[in-house]
Amino acid sequence: MKSLGIDYGTKRIGVAVSDDTGSIAFPLTTVMAGPKALEEVANIALVNNVEQIILGESLDYKGQPNEVMEDIEQFKIDIGELASVPVIYEKEFMSSAMAARQFAPDGSRKKNPSQEKLDAAAAALILQSYLDKQK
Repeated sequence: MKSLGIDYGTKRIGVAVSDDTGSIAFPLTTVMAGPKALEEVANIALVNNVEQIILGESLDYKGQPNEVMEDIEQFKIDIGELASVPVIYEKEFMSSAMAARQFAPDGSRKKNPSQEKLDAAAAALILQSYLDKQK
C-alpha cells in the first residue's frame, strides 16, 4: 500500500512517499505552511496515488501533546477530507533532529543541509517508522 508521510510544522510541512509496496519511505518535498498548504498536500497525495497518509503525532518529553498538536489535529481532519484517504497518526519524537544527523552524523550540522531537505527527511523517518511496524 502506497503511503504519504507528513512532518507537520508551523512554517514548513515535510512530505515523504513510500514505494508501491509500502516498504521503503523516501523524502519527497516540503510545502510552505499557510492557506494553500492543504491543497498542495492533497494534490501530492492524488498525484502519487497514495492510499493513506501517515501524520507525525507531536508529543513532549512526557508523552503529552505539545503546543503544535492542536494545529496537527485540525490538519488531520482537513487533509483526510480533502484527499479522501485515511489519515493515521505515527508518534514522532525528535524526527527533525534525527533527520539532521543523517546529514552530519556527529550532530554538528556542519554540512548545513537546507531546512527543506531536513523537513522532507523527517517526514520519511515518520513514515518509515510506521511502515516498519506494519511488517
